[in-house]
Amino acid sequence: MPTRTARTAWNGTLEQGSGQVELSSSGVGTYRVSFPKRTADAADGTTSPEELIAAAHASCYAMQLSAFLAEAGGTPESLDVTADVTLGPDPNGGLAITGITLTVRGEVTGLDAAGFDKAAQAAKDGCPVSKALAGTTITLDAALA
Repeated sequence: MPTRTARTAWNGTLEQGSGQVELSSSGVGTYRVSFPKRTADAADGTTSPEELIAAAHASCYAMQLSAFLAEAGGTPESLDVTADVTLGPDPNGGLAITGITLTVRGEVTGLDAAGFDKAAQAAKDGCPVSKALAGTTITLDAALA
């Protein structure tokens, strides 16, 4: 199985420094990162580890759900998945990812709402990114469109 690589170049202190994260394996881009922007409400053109985790989780979940829907006899026509990753204070000090909410709306033929929900719940637990984030509370809001 493949290994994927990202690289970050950082300059300066945590508060005044900044960096660039490069998606090395795909070569699709290099993106600015900054701790002050990471903890601010407005990202203003920078990304963060949490946004990158959200992108990874949303895409992984969509793939896993697509597979589970097909296994259940459904045909996914479209899936719209959003992952919201929240950064907050860690009770032990510092910061932590305090929760992730997956929201999915799907157009699926061949399954009713109960079948969709069963596959959606299984995908929440079964996608590799969910497994990697098992220590974090992951909630799911799933519905047929």
